[in-house]
Amino acid sequence: MTARSSLTVVLAAGEGTRMRSSLPKVLHPVAGLPLLAHVLDASPKGNGAALAVVIGPDHSSVAVEIARIRPGAATFVQRERLGTAHAVLAAREAIARGADDLLVVFGDTPLISPATFERLRAPLKQGAALAVLGFHAADPTGYGRLLVEGDRLIAIREHADASPVERKITLCNAGVMAIDGRKALEILEKIGNANSKGEYYLVDAVAIARDMGLEAVVIETGEDEVRGINTKAQLAEAESVMQARLRKAALDAGVTLIAPDTVFLAADTKFGNDVTIEPFVVIGPGVTIADGAVIHSFSYIVQSTIGKNTSVGPYARLRPGTSLGDGAKIGNFVETKAATLEAGVKVNHLSYIGDTHIGANTNIGAGTITCNYDGFSKHKTTIGTGAFVGTNSSLVAPVRIGNGAYIGSGSVITKDVPDDALAVERSPQNNREGGAKRFREMKMRGKKPKKS
Repeated sequence: MTARSSLTVVLAAGEGTRMRSSLPKVLHPVAGLPLLAHVLDASPKGNGAALAVVIGPDHSSVAVEIARIRPGAATFVQRERLGTAHAVLAAREAIARGADDLLVVFGDTPLISPATFERLRAPLKQGAALAVLGFHAADPTGYGRLLVEGDRLIAIREHADASPVERKITLCNAGVMAIDGRKALEILEKIGNANSKGEYYLVDAVAIARDMGLEAVVIETGEDEVRGINTKAQLAEAESVMQARLRKAALDAGVTLIAPDTVFLAADTKFGNDVTIEPFVVIGPGVTIADGAVIHSFSYIVQSTIGKNTSVGPYARLRPGTSLGDGAKIGNFVETKAATLEAGVKVNHLSYIGDTHIGANTNIGAGTITCNYDGFSKHKTTIGTGAFVGTNSSLVAPVRIGNGAYIGSGSVITKDVPDDALAVERSPQNNREGGAKRFREMKMRGKKPKKS
């Protein structure tokens, strides 16, 4: 057995015309991340692993996403859509470098795992020239069938070309394969387009390898793992499978999900110990929840950091840039955005806290709003430690509330408040004796009483 370390991964991003969307197929999200991101994350990394991604023309947004996730990846453009083998050969320059292994994957299979890629490469170490990923389909209609003799792969028969007997085979082609990198270019360049569509099919690599006296094998996996996404219905099915995986992983890690099927997680959600998630919570990308935190029902959280022993919700919305210190409390119908709340801060009711830094152990009363936007620019509100902001206050940014300051309820604060100062801003109350009666009489003049 020969040690094999270098690897070229060619990932075909695909088009997805049946998605009926202006968004490229591989940028559609599953569990908060693009399909492409899941596959890139699962693909082998580290020394010796080179990634080449083939995209369609006018898909600069896909190239940007690739560069964000895997900065070292090379991007190649397939100008004409002439089949799967043609797509792979768009990365001829990368393949020609002659790595030990060539791994061909597709950007619309978000459920595939790193372990499966490693299993697929294993036969190459044993001398096989080509390994194809297969699965047993519940309904094999439309899939290419894998024809095997013992543990050898003889051919891949497309559904349209399969005989009645071959169509009864449930072992199907997932499209993903590993090829001996020293022979890959020779095999791929022999693939012709003598078919009804005049396209170059990657599946023909099996027959070509066998004609060259080389061995081809099948590595099996579950059907869920190789679900390809071509329609919004398939996207929803993949989301369902991914959510089931994420919920199980969270439960196995010790997270308490009171009603798991009602909780939606992102692929990158990070949990500490003894976290509790109540029913009907949605967690988007970029969320970290520390030990002992409780997320109450009907809360929505994205790109936020939640400290130890915090309480969030119910009905809370934490938008990007929110950071909650240990023991902080966010109550019902509270929205935060680009806000840092240090340890022990309480915002318990009906408030908007945006572009704000709040010091430790400060209390924000119900109905408080940080007025951070003037119609042109965002401005910051800074509130010190141990401050108290009374109910129904409006803090007009930019403004600073000092340490230990006290804001009287109903105030509109437009000027900085020094440490330990008491700020009250209210118009004088004016009571007019008998005014309500006179007002009603004025309104009723000339009007007929309403019928009960």
